[in-house]
Amino acid sequence: MAVINRWLVFVAALLATSSFAAVLPDERIDVLYHGYDGGGAQIDGPSILVRKNIGASVSVSANYYVDMVSSASIDVQATASPYSEERKESGFSGQFMLDRSTIKLGYTGSKENDYDATTYSFGIDQSFFGDLTTLGFGVSFGEDVVGQNTDPTYQRDLQRRKYSVNASQIVTKNLLASLSFDSATDQCLNLTDEESCLNNPYRSVRYLSGTGGYLYQGERYPHTRNSDAFGVRAIYYLPYRASIRAELRTFSDSWGVEADNAELRYLHPYGERFLFEVKYRIYDQTGAEFYADLFPYRDAQNFLARDKELSPFSSTTVGVGVTYKIPPGFIPWFDKSTANLYWDHFNIDYDDFRDARVSPEEFAAGDEPLYSLQADVIRLYFSFWF
Repeated sequence: MAVINRWLVFVAALLATSSFAAVLPDERIDVLYHGYDGGGAQIDGPSILVRKNIGASVSVSANYYVDMVSSASIDVQATASPYSEERKESGFSGQFMLDRSTIKLGYTGSKENDYDATTYSFGIDQSFFGDLTTLGFGVSFGEDVVGQNTDPTYQRDLQRRKYSVNASQIVTKNLLASLSFDSATDQCLNLTDEESCLNNPYRSVRYLSGTGGYLYQGERYPHTRNSDAFGVRAIYYLPYRASIRAELRTFSDSWGVEADNAELRYLHPYGERFLFEVKYRIYDQTGAEFYADLFPYRDAQNFLARDKELSPFSSTTVGVGVTYKIPPGFIPWFDKSTANLYWDHFNIDYDDFRDARVSPEEFAAGDEPLYSLQADVIRLYFSFWF
């Protein structure tokens, strides 16, 4: 199962709330290169997005995205060999504007050598009170097939459902604010009690062997995971064309994971061509109820997990970015164009996940040093309006 870097996409949630009225998006082409490097994993690849309007009421878009993964993360190094693979994702979406309403439809499909995913989405936004208030809801349905490279007969069917409600408000001429609520369910289909589609088929948990060391056995997860998230976002425009953006978000699920994050951004223009951005983000979460770094014995409980992403941990993110507005006419055929470069640095400290790669002669089982992760994400993209 490929290592998918979810940090690359969370920025879209904030930017998506900037549209408060029924207006079609700009016609444009975005060409992106993204790169992730941290914790022994390297992920990079290209992406292209094309958006075109049809008449005054319809907008369609298509997106193609590639992840090329080369992984030797701590999970892999402890129990398996490094691997490399490629994930390809394509998506299509459409918007239909009717008076003050916008109807949205979407499809996304991704494929890799051990995981296939398909998602369908539908949403409606409606503006009120002279476009000062916008209410919206959305729903998405996903059908995934989980495989395993080492076993061609291995197949797990995963069904995903997500429901979203959001409200946006122009509070003053300088202040925009929004609230959002998301509820999601991931459920395995047609599996026995010993099977699950929600754990990584390559990952193992470790347990004390009784002789001072430890042994490994496969993870075992529940068949269902329900989660809820609530977010508050605001954008305040300053007199000198700059802006401050803030976000608070809380998350909880049926596995006992609770998380909170806060983010602050500052955007500042320089002259007529440059826009600079700095941001700072903090994140903190508790561990799942069935997580442990080291279990006391084999089959110590019904469900077993040693995924570091289900452990208690905290992280900080520092990011900078710059957008350059390319002079008109420099690139023919386009009304305007920009070059954009963003860099994020993550620092993650795990409170109950230890580095099992160290020598057992130097550290007793359960006394290994706690693991920490530093990672960098780079996004370089060009946008062209036509």
